[in-house]
Amino acid sequence: MEKIIWDESFSVGIQEIDEQHKELVRMINKLIGREDISVDSETISDILNEMTQYAGYHFQTEEQYMIEYDYPDYLSHKKQHTEFKKKTVAFCLDTMSYKETIPKEILTYLKTWLVHHILKVDMKYKSFFKEKGLR
Repeated sequence: MEKIIWDESFSVGIQEIDEQHKELVRMINKLIGREDISVDSETISDILNEMTQYAGYHFQTEEQYMIEYDYPDYLSHKKQHTEFKKKTVAFCLDTMSYKETIPKEILTYLKTWLVHHILKVDMKYKSFFKEKGLR
């Protein structure tokens, strides 16, 4: 699987959020770069745990801005974050039951979800926050 290459097309124009997105990309690329990942490896559970915690922190940052600036699509955006959290919890449960296909499923989901979420969903707020003067 190809790693995610960060470029300016991923920038939402808010430095703090861009930095957090870069960290999420780094975490996913760390998993993609490993050939030795299996369902019972510590690497998969460690990265999944780290990703879940960091994503929660990141979502909280985005949602705080949305509330503070009265972003009109806040509830829909928050729902996407909630769905991501539910899916990562399900992955954690699947790793505990040693579901063999989990490493590939996790990588595919994380990469697809993050790229789509940044480029499609997060980009919806880019001009809104720019108009509000948030950088």
